[in-house]
Amino acid sequence: MTSEPLRICLIEDDELMGEALGERFEMEGFAHDWHKCGRDALLALQRRRYSIVVSDIRLPDLSGDALFAELRQTKTATPPFLFMTGHGAIDQAVQLLKLGAADYLPKPLDVDALIRRIRELGIALDPATPDNCVLGMSTSMRRIEQMLGRLATADGTVLITGESGVGKEQVARRLHALGEGGNGRPFVPVNCAAIPDTLLEAEMFGFEKGAFTGAMKERRGYFEQADGGTLFLDEVGDMPHTMQVKLLRAIQERTVTRIGSESPIRINVRLVCATHEDLRQLVIAGSFREDLYYRINVIHVPIPPLRERRDDILWLARRFLEEQSAKRGGTPFSFTAAAERILLSHPWPGNVRELKHCIERACILGDHPQLGPEALLGDMPMPAAVGGPAGGTLGSHLDACEKHYIEQTLAAHTWRIGETAETLGISGKNLWEKMRKHDIAKPDKRTSA
Repeated sequence: MTSEPLRICLIEDDELMGEALGERFEMEGFAHDWHKCGRDALLALQRRRYSIVVSDIRLPDLSGDALFAELRQTKTATPPFLFMTGHGAIDQAVQLLKLGAADYLPKPLDVDALIRRIRELGIALDPATPDNCVLGMSTSMRRIEQMLGRLATADGTVLITGESGVGKEQVARRLHALGEGGNGRPFVPVNCAAIPDTLLEAEMFGFEKGAFTGAMKERRGYFEQADGGTLFLDEVGDMPHTMQVKLLRAIQERTVTRIGSESPIRINVRLVCATHEDLRQLVIAGSFREDLYYRINVIHVPIPPLRERRDDILWLARRFLEEQSAKRGGTPFSFTAAAERILLSHPWPGNVRELKHCIERACILGDHPQLGPEALLGDMPMPAAVGGPAGGTLGSHLDACEKHYIEQTLAAHTWRIGETAETLGISGKNLWEKMRKHDIAKPDKRTSA
């Protein structure tokens, strides 16, 4: 939360709704001003600084979307806008999202959902969060970025965990940049799983000329290369047992000794380790040293998979698209609305890495700057009805995608509704409704006609 309470500009002409929301804001500790018409709110927004705007789209004088457009046209500093909309205005609200609104909530309003969304935006506005967030827009990634801001000047080894492809190296680089990395200090990434066991010691600690056959000249190891900066050891769980002993000694003594030398070299390194494995289970199994585990697990930063932070999918996809546009020049790439639905419906088992490769492939192989579903599908595991020849409507295509994804996720969780709904990011009730809509039932529960 911010050091000062969030101040909300509430724009709502309905007396009962306005009073109810005002009371709830007070209970939550949010300061607020309530305006019943758009013109009054416009003047207030031009004169006073607000954290968030919560506005109905339908207002008696100036509509919510017209108010939003006028603020943007006059280049007035615009806080995040949350729109409340009835069923008939959802298309209008979606268009507002494309123009830069933060979100919309349908009526009848779920007030608890509104409060959660306000708090999420409040985290994003926290001065402890860097202005230029580079990790993601989801609540979980913003919390990680806040944590990194506090860790940047703190001592202690950091252990980053998460599935392959979630962005562990990006988190490590962000921690380095928030510290003294901006002063030109080195960041040295090492994939421990990619180095043969016989070469690992030489690569990590270096060697003297003539130390072994082929050592034609001396070489600094990764620890020396990272001196004064950050050494990032990825997949540290794959390090062989003999090397774990030597790594532990280097951490404890803050010195390394090159192969072929007897003189220890003092090093000053910020050590950040990462793994996709459960190191605690490896300790129990005897394949990872317990004393080393406690040495590198001083501060733990777990990164959730992309499927559990779906707010990041389009944010990341658009960033990757901008990178490809800049790299290739010409007309900038963009997504169709259907393509964005496809991106959101895919489970992304390969996480951020898979998403990035998907966008790169689509930009290379796509026939048009505007990328549709056909450019993104590629070799994604989709049912025949989805990946087959065109012929159905877009609605049927997207329904088939959704059905296939739900069935895959249900099977992955052995048809446990609660766990499946949590993974999908929806309520159990919503999942049941979608299962009825798509005629999804557990195989042994289907009845013959």
